[in-house]
Amino acid sequence: VQLQASGGGLVQAGGSLRLSCAASGRTAVMGWFRHTPGMEREFVAAINRSGVRKQYSDSVRGRFTVSRDTVRNTVNLEMNNLKPEDSAVYYCAARPTHETYVSTSRESYIYWGQGTQVTVSS
Repeated sequence: VQLQASGGGLVQAGGSLRLSCAASGRTAVMGWFRHTPGMEREFVAAINRSGVRKQYSDSVRGRFTVSRDTVRNTVNLEMNNLKPEDSAVYYCAARPTHETYVSTSRESYIYWGQGTQVTVSS
C-alpha cells in the first residue's frame, strides 16, 4: 500500500485547511499523525473503513474532522479553527488490512505516506 498526502500549506490562526491522503491499495483503518521537531510523532485522528468509528486526540477534537471516501480510496482531514500549535508535518498512515481496531498508537500503523507541511501563523 502506498499513501500520498496533499493539502498542506500556510494559513492564519483561525483559518482552515483540508488534507487528503490517497491510497494505492485496499486499506482498513487509516489515521493522521503529526510531527514537530524535537517531539514524538503525535496521533491526530483515525477512522475505520466504513467511516463509522473515529478517534481524535484531545487537542483537535471539535476542530478537526476525519472522513473517508471508499470509492476514491482517500482519507481526508478537515481542520478548522487552526492554532499556531497545530503547525507540524502531517502524515497519513494505514494499519494492516486485517486489523479493524481504530488505534491511536503509531506503532500499530505500518504504511506511511510522505508528510505534508501545515504552518499556522499567529
